[in-house]
Amino acid sequence: MCDDWTIEAVDPRDSVAMTLIDALTQELARMYHDEDGSGNFAPADVLVARSAFLVGSLAGRPVACGAYRPMSPDVAEIKRMYVEPDYRGRGLGRRILQELETRARRDGYSWARLETGTLQPEAIRLYERAGYYRIDCYGIYVENPGSVCFEKALA
Repeated sequence: MCDDWTIEAVDPRDSVAMTLIDALTQELARMYHDEDGSGNFAPADVLVARSAFLVGSLAGRPVACGAYRPMSPDVAEIKRMYVEPDYRGRGLGRRILQELETRARRDGYSWARLETGTLQPEAIRLYERAGYYRIDCYGIYVENPGSVCFEKALA
């Protein structure tokens, strides 16, 4: 199924990364009727120490991405999880998430947090199956009834 699957860290300003970020942004904007759809993410967020932007490719075609960035010395925030629609249901999102967790753990984080939307049941299931549990929404998501926040111990 995924014999030709590779994951690599890339500069989020790279054209491949930007294509995936733009596709996610457009999908979220349509889904939530939100002109922005950025999910409180800027490429500069993962150009700092202890962060990364990953692209997953299947048979050389970039089809998935995800990132993590520092929230605090012990907590990494997972951002911009995306798999192209034609490639969903193959476990690629799970594989990106596992690699993000591995790298965040290697970077010294003890916890991972993330936010997703209530209109994304597949994402919610992915995170719950990966061991994330719901927490009170944090930061800009506190007053957003369309947000669901999660946390997981990485140690």
